[in-house]
Amino acid sequence: MNHFAHKYVPLSSFLAVVYLLLTMVMLLSCTKGQQIIPLSIVRQGTEQDVQLSVETAVTAIEQQQGYMHRKEIPDGTGMVFIYKSDAQLKFWMKDTPHPLSIAFIDSAGRIREIYDMQPFSLAVISSTHSVRYALEVPQGFFTRAGIAAGDRLSKESLQAIKTAASLAN
Repeated sequence: MNHFAHKYVPLSSFLAVVYLLLTMVMLLSCTKGQQIIPLSIVRQGTEQDVQLSVETAVTAIEQQQGYMHRKEIPDGTGMVFIYKSDAQLKFWMKDTPHPLSIAFIDSAGRIREIYDMQPFSLAVISSTHSVRYALEVPQGFFTRAGIAAGDRLSKESLQAIKTAASLAN
């Protein structure tokens, strides 16, 4: 006769715990060096600021991953790609299901160009100017916020980007 009572954990509960643990591991590994910083864009002529909360992408791995596999990106958020020197930057939307807009920003913080990018597209979007930063946001956000080429990052935002870059290295 067996004197031990067996209690079974429902499979759905077990799978939920495993899923939660795997999700936590993935989030921690994906965001290890990434930071979330406030960003302020000053609109030309109005001197009004548009506020965003952005993730930083400084390392090659963070930059390659970007917004890949993310299905939802709320308005007012974005990802800033930070490079060590000015260059003509190239982006594509491989494995990226959410439509995005991208602003190419020079080292002084001025937006030089803005483009829309389509989900999963392998078409390369290149800056025509040498720039230091790229800012990806949900498609149409720049238009809805009244942001255009010639607008600029606030001095505080530019400093926050430089600080994020130095902390990641």
